Amino acid sequence: MSATPFDIDAIRRQFPALDQTVNGKPLVYLDNAATTQKPECVIDVVRTFYRHDNANIHRGVHTLSARATDQYEAARERVRLSLNASATEEIVFVRGTTEAINLVASSFGQTLKAGDEILISALEHHANIVPWHLLRTRIGVVLKVIPVTIEGELDLGALPALITDRTRLIAVNHVSNALGTINPVAQIAAIAKQHGVPILVDGAQGLPHGPVDVQAIDCDFYTLSGHKVFAPSGVGVLYARRPWLDELPPYQGGGDMIETVSFEAVRYAPPPGKFEAGTPNIEGAIGLNVALQWHAALDWPALKAHEAALLERATESLQGINGVRIIGTAKHKVPVLSFIIEGSHPHDIGTLLDAQGIAVRTGQHCAMPVLQFLGAQQGTVRASFAFYNTLDEVDALVRAVHRARQMLS
Repeated sequence: MSATPFDIDAIRRQFPALDQTVNGKPLVYLDNAATTQKPECVIDVVRTFYRHDNANIHRGVHTLSARATDQYEAARERVRLSLNASATEEIVFVRGTTEAINLVASSFGQTLKAGDEILISALEHHANIVPWHLLRTRIGVVLKVIPVTIEGELDLGALPALITDRTRLIAVNHVSNALGTINPVAQIAAIAKQHGVPILVDGAQGLPHGPVDVQAIDCDFYTLSGHKVFAPSGVGVLYARRPWLDELPPYQGGGDMIETVSFEAVRYAPPPGKFEAGTPNIEGAIGLNVALQWHAALDWPALKAHEAALLERATESLQGINGVRIIGTAKHKVPVLSFIIEGSHPHDIGTLLDAQGIAVRTGQHCAMPVLQFLGAQQGTVRASFAFYNTLDEVDALVRAVHRARQMLS
């Protein structure tokens, strides 16, 4: 299988961080599941904001404040378009997926009682595990887990039996950050709706690999992190159906999330302002707007074919190395490869790869339960690709793994 032709050189030229050497070698950046590099257009718009438009939003009558507010709210509309939400009021800006899930856990959690059940999956990132543990400690909710197969796929056959009349929320990721598994979130949402249970989708790894339609998924909540989708860090989104935002109590209190305040009473602003206390990451939202516009304009059929080619070559080549075992072999994956080398610690492999200019992630990837289940007790080496990576970079990774294995044997 060969990549669909497209101008990858033109794409790579837009990412200045890719054009450098590390330890005397050309950088091969394969840590995209942790964070993506930023195109020049995103870097430029943040610089321009600080040079010309820097002011606080929503509160000022002066020109700079108005310009900053217009750009910030334009970003909200761009997110709405990118997710196909029905209204901008359903888009809440947060710091990232972690805060978005904690917002739901905190606000939704105030409606729960001891014995109520939260259903997550064995594939989850710690950001979709720990907040529910905190609720269990505080109020006694029950945490139940959808099991995973040895291939790293959810066992959906087990899902219906896990849902009871005490199930209050199903929270699952769209794509596993550790394994690359693409979960059938629309199917899970359909099962949830049959039982009258709302669903939250952790979308941190979803949007970077293609368009997302929250109405087609039919989810109640969807989260994303800007830094995973070529935007600045410190900005993210919680999409929530408007009825939930009307019903749920605020997450934090402060300026800009109120209509009136006295020492006797507070009247909150309508959504989404109700959930956006204090000064937000204005420049991050503006950068997210540009990143999503740039992202939407890409040739996605060609890029998806290219990502599939990257995954196929990397999988076949690494499987051909004696002692390498790939962790997670789901049929439907984004280009993420977690692997171990028998007899070697992942950190040692990662260090030796870095010496050859190859940037990968090592460890548990904030997904300890699934890696423990799949036998990766010390974690894995994770190579996560974006569409700006090349087949030559796959080959460079494979050569570096060969060399690392020889050095450690």
